[in-house]
Amino acid sequence: MDKRHLSDVFRERLKLLLQRSDRNQSEFAAAVGIDRSALSQLLSGASTRLPRAETLLRIAAENKVSLDWLLGTSQDEGVTGEIRESLEIEEASGGFERTLIAKWHAEAVGTKIRYVPAGIPDLLRSQALIDYESDISNRSRETQADETQYRIDYNRRPETDMEVCMPRHTLEIFARGLGVWSGFPVDLRRHQLNHMAALLDDLYPTFRLFLYDGRLRYSVPYTIFGPYRAAIYVGDMYLVLYATEPIRTLTRHFDNLIRAADVNAHETAAFARRLAAEMPRDGSDHDPGD
Repeated sequence: MDKRHLSDVFRERLKLLLQRSDRNQSEFAAAVGIDRSALSQLLSGASTRLPRAETLLRIAAENKVSLDWLLGTSQDEGVTGEIRESLEIEEASGGFERTLIAKWHAEAVGTKIRYVPAGIPDLLRSQALIDYESDISNRSRETQADETQYRIDYNRRPETDMEVCMPRHTLEIFARGLGVWSGFPVDLRRHQLNHMAALLDDLYPTFRLFLYDGRLRYSVPYTIFGPYRAAIYVGDMYLVLYATEPIRTLTRHFDNLIRAADVNAHETAAFARRLAAEMPRDGSDHDPGD
């Protein structure tokens, strides 16, 4: 579920709760601990931003509905138990060293981390790719560069055990300069693939990247931090799961992606180098096979 859709579902369910409450906006806002103006903004749809986790929890508790239902991740309105312990929402912003995701990596040292990235894995990106993607996403170059270096350093620790699984066609699309990478020059794409291959060789076996056929399997981006938590990436936010059963379900999903991989971890560096070698050398993106 993308950020816009998540916000739309939340707004419609908030409107429904307001109608059911038989309260005016001022009374409803006071009951959940926010200003009337803040409630009006949430109802208007002027922004895709969701309220803070504490506010979401108060809205759910005051109206006796589950947080999953309020956010549209479940059709069951009933409160499912210990909401705070099972799901939270965190914004993916600020300096990487200060974010919770860095803390979660640190806490998971010594356990297996499973990671399905949204694009090219952060720690495998060259500085040129970081700069390019920062420009099109309006994210801080410094923050992303810090995140990349942190992840490289993390994966060089001997106690690290990280498996990553992503669609093979993501790299194939990148090599051809399609989609979001249509403005990224061919020589920089070639350098990126060779940079990736060198890091994959350097970090193996503590970091293992598997590639599966995206036509046969699908996955949203997420990270499983050992047995402790799973974070599903939704735009500029994370849905963070703590309950044991959802973490086990995501773990089984990830293991199925690994089983379906047609490029295994010891083969991925060579695959990236082969894509780089097949790219045109004249600076154009013309495919000789066209």
